[in-house]
Amino acid sequence: MDAHVSANTYTRGIADFVAGLAYDDIPATVIARIKLLILDSLGCALYASDLPWSRILLDTLAETDTSTACTIWGTGHKLSAPHAALVNGTQVQGFELDDVHRVGVLHVGAVTLPALLAVAEMRPGMSGRDFLAAAVAGYEIGPRVGMCMGQEHIGQGWHSGATVGVFSAASGAARALRLSPEQTVHALGIAGTQSAGLMAAQFGAMVKRMHAGRSSQSGLYGALLAARGFTGIVDVFENEYGGFCTTFSRSTDRFNRDELTAGLGTQWETLRIALKFYSCVGSNHTTLDALRRMQARRPFTEAEVASIVVHGSQVTMDHVGWRYEPQGLTSAQLNLPYCVATLLLDGDVFVEQFTEEKVTDAERIRVSRKVSVAEDPAITARGKAYRHMVRVRLTLSDGTVMEETVESPRGSEHSFATAEDVIAKFRKLASKRCDAVQVERIVQAVMNAESLTKAADLVALLAAA
Repeated sequence: MDAHVSANTYTRGIADFVAGLAYDDIPATVIARIKLLILDSLGCALYASDLPWSRILLDTLAETDTSTACTIWGTGHKLSAPHAALVNGTQVQGFELDDVHRVGVLHVGAVTLPALLAVAEMRPGMSGRDFLAAAVAGYEIGPRVGMCMGQEHIGQGWHSGATVGVFSAASGAARALRLSPEQTVHALGIAGTQSAGLMAAQFGAMVKRMHAGRSSQSGLYGALLAARGFTGIVDVFENEYGGFCTTFSRSTDRFNRDELTAGLGTQWETLRIALKFYSCVGSNHTTLDALRRMQARRPFTEAEVASIVVHGSQVTMDHVGWRYEPQGLTSAQLNLPYCVATLLLDGDVFVEQFTEEKVTDAERIRVSRKVSVAEDPAITARGKAYRHMVRVRLTLSDGTVMEETVESPRGSEHSFATAEDVIAKFRKLASKRCDAVQVERIVQAVMNAESLTKAADLVALLAAA
């Protein structure tokens, strides 16, 4: 046997889990959580379906793709399955509202669901139970790859949603297609070689929002091609020359392959995926929560604030702590000083707070200059599980000093939202594109997905009336 084939313990371990995962193997708590996570991602996609970058992408693809196989959510359009995955994934990530696995540094729904629901339309016989099992397969694998690579992966400048995300997409699509373990190995290998994405896209570029869509598309290609016998890198994680881990990390002591399969089937990463209740990158949420706690203790206005210092991990400082300069909505939603200024001025940081006009608003820029971000080596030393931890020091103009430490934000795995909160967020976002009756039908279809005879019926509800 070829040495590479015999030395793919981790890749094969993932493939065995994905191919063998049955609905009845999944704990009820995980099934309940995956439904809420799915609903949240669909709401994000529906809201973003009419945003400029989504329209440009759809219009451009529609000029070259006259296929009508798969639905573009929130619209009346259809494209081929790979292009639908590209657009729908872009929409889920379209306004910084979607889920995040903090330790794995991955927006999981944005990469998993577009590929999976494309398969549901291509294979309309897929049941709701199989749909949920396939979703869990995808939601379990991508975060583990992110955990394997560690926070240094994004610190080096790779956008993990674009690199790591292909494995969630491939896993979900492979399970949906009922690929064998051998075929799933190839699906992972085909997906992995397509990994790409640069963090510089966060500084104002629309393309940052497209990374998730490309990742989902790549994973879908991997599963579809493997189903036909196309071969991929069989040791995509293990290969020392050109394998995923060694290529995307500077040194072998910065990744841990054991994270890839540790606890598969007993420890559920799906339960560690957080939701967002601010319309900005997840690294900003703990700071915003800290400021709200301070305001609850001692109300203050923006005019009273002299300075704010956010102490966080090195990754947080690099990721969101840069001096704000207006470069578009993406940069505003990713920049911590801007989001703090928005909270101080508007009292919230949700969809209404981000417009092209506000990005260049002199008042917001002025207030953002009161905010500085500094690394706290003690927080950095606590590792990836505390990547979002912050210690916020606020000084008021009268000399009052307040301090608040927050380890994880509202909606995190440590403080997960109620079903009512998640459904309320979905209704608010989906109502932009759907009437009230359609919104409730989607809610009922997702929350009772195990009863669906055909998962494709859910997709039909996502099309614009």
